[in-house]
Amino acid sequence: MARNRAEAEEDWSALLGAEGSLASCLPHFRPRAQQVAMAEAVARVLVEGGTALIEAGTGTGKTFAYLLPAFLSGRKVLISTGSKALQDQILEKDVPLLLQALGRPLHITRLKGRSNYLCRHRLQRFAAEGVVAADLARQLEVVACWAGQTRDGDIGELAALAEDAQVWPLVTSTKDNCLGSDCPDYAQCHVMEARRRAQEADILVVNHHLLFSDLALKAEGLGDLLPRVEAMIIDEAHQVADLASRFFGQHLSSHQLLEWARDSMAEGLLEAPDDGEISARAEAMLTAVEAWRALWTGMADRGEWRSPGQDAAGWAYAALLTAAGALAAPLAAAACRGKGLEQCARRAGELLEALAFFAGANAMATVFWYERRGRGLSLHATPLDIAEPFRRHLLDRVERLVLTSATLRVDGGFAHLERALGLEGAQGLALASPFDYARQSVLYLPSRLPDPGSAGFTIACLEAALPVLRAAGGRAFFLFTSHRALQEAAAWLPGRLDYPILVQGSMARPRLLEVFRRLGNAVLLGAASFWEGVDVQGDALSCVIIDKLPFTSPADPLFRARSEQCQSSGGDAFREVQIPQAVIALRQGAGRLIRSEADRGVLMLCDPRLQSRSYGRIFLHSLPPMRKVHALAEVEAFLRG
Repeated sequence: MARNRAEAEEDWSALLGAEGSLASCLPHFRPRAQQVAMAEAVARVLVEGGTALIEAGTGTGKTFAYLLPAFLSGRKVLISTGSKALQDQILEKDVPLLLQALGRPLHITRLKGRSNYLCRHRLQRFAAEGVVAADLARQLEVVACWAGQTRDGDIGELAALAEDAQVWPLVTSTKDNCLGSDCPDYAQCHVMEARRRAQEADILVVNHHLLFSDLALKAEGLGDLLPRVEAMIIDEAHQVADLASRFFGQHLSSHQLLEWARDSMAEGLLEAPDDGEISARAEAMLTAVEAWRALWTGMADRGEWRSPGQDAAGWAYAALLTAAGALAAPLAAAACRGKGLEQCARRAGELLEALAFFAGANAMATVFWYERRGRGLSLHATPLDIAEPFRRHLLDRVERLVLTSATLRVDGGFAHLERALGLEGAQGLALASPFDYARQSVLYLPSRLPDPGSAGFTIACLEAALPVLRAAGGRAFFLFTSHRALQEAAAWLPGRLDYPILVQGSMARPRLLEVFRRLGNAVLLGAASFWEGVDVQGDALSCVIIDKLPFTSPADPLFRARSEQCQSSGGDAFREVQIPQAVIALRQGAGRLIRSEADRGVLMLCDPRLQSRSYGRIFLHSLPPMRKVHALAEVEAFLRG
């Protein structure tokens, strides 16, 4: 039964004070008024209902501030995080400490997306097919050995294999190829067992991708991935608007088409070995997909998708449709011969429908666009307005909702987020970081740098940064707004700096961060994925340098469509669309610097528009209250101190 508000408030002083239970469990615990205020706000929502937007500055202790009220509420609560890493941290680090402090049992579990769990059926099928490639055979042997020992089947347990190991897509399932209750291994299914635990849990921890996958399925009337809950807490909520827009639309990828063709071939050989037509047409489908995506090599990573015309790309797409239809026919005829073929025939209908939809590309208030990642190509149809589907599929289903992050506000308010998600009327609470930024940090705004659009801007930034990097003894993140600038820096810096230089993409991100921390004097060059979700405390990081304000490219199809919509409604697209996105991104990047009360460091922002343009004030006002300096000598003096 849910506890009343008075009882809950009494717990905060007992648990979060200097003499409280939490302090006794955490040797370095410090009581923070901001943490108590956030816990009270979360508890209020859990008791009274409603929606709250809570910006909790770095160091507030927001994870404990929402976990404690959730634990004490007596309600079934879902907590969603922006990454599996935070999901794991909550379960493996934070929860054990809180349970010890509370001195009471609580059923809490995590649930990940289907592709994070071993599929016994696909493992057995893949092993039965035989593997030619030596590397893949070794990976399969490792997985097979682990499969006999694991209880949960979470592939994250198997540290011996990388997250992107070639074997994982072959031994995990997707919503497309899962046989469901028809699977011969259904009784031992790790995904179903994880979902059973989720149904029974008091607190369920998921990540945003799973949350929005569930909402998208509900929107299509296709069932549930997640159990019904009484309350929801969304951490790292600055990501929500972008994720919601992706999941509430339609998608089609070359990976889906290739996987369907390969599965059709494999199931045909197993369940209809006398039907050579399936294999032949699956081979033709594979060839058609490869030919289609090859035409996009060298194109921009993202761009507008238009209905295919009378050109090479249009003819390749038409060939794709023809090949898909040709494979669908023998699959439909053979569907009665086995569950695998039946599933492939069902997928054929869904993929043909998606191919036809993107061939037409004419839905109202929808942006059609493509995205290239490596050799993969995906098509997207994204609704311009996500407030209505967000309200219908989330707000109307959950009576108690908390959205929190260290970076929710723009220019001191939540208006942009309320507008994007239809959250008008939500309670807003902004809690400042307990860190002493004026003492711990310096914001360096160098003078006389050229316009960011000029050809020599990146080199000018690097030249201005060299004395700062030397004064800091390395120990820096250099964050770029483009991979082109990152590569230019990676080519220019060696030989000019006597510190190790680590470059994003040279190794997996966790490994790169591990090496950075171990070296203690490295300079890490990073792009988008290092602007958030990275926590390096202590002496290893004393400087964060950002080359430009992270404005979205005007050529980005989603940005362009939203800007046009804003302008057609009489709005100012630059201030209402462009600036809010860039402010949040800059705040995330700047937030890499000071991660604890003991940290000291310099934030260097190279973009002269911060000082020369009127909108620069909005960005500077959104940053922590660091001491601003314009002279290199002041930076060097601070770093010496």
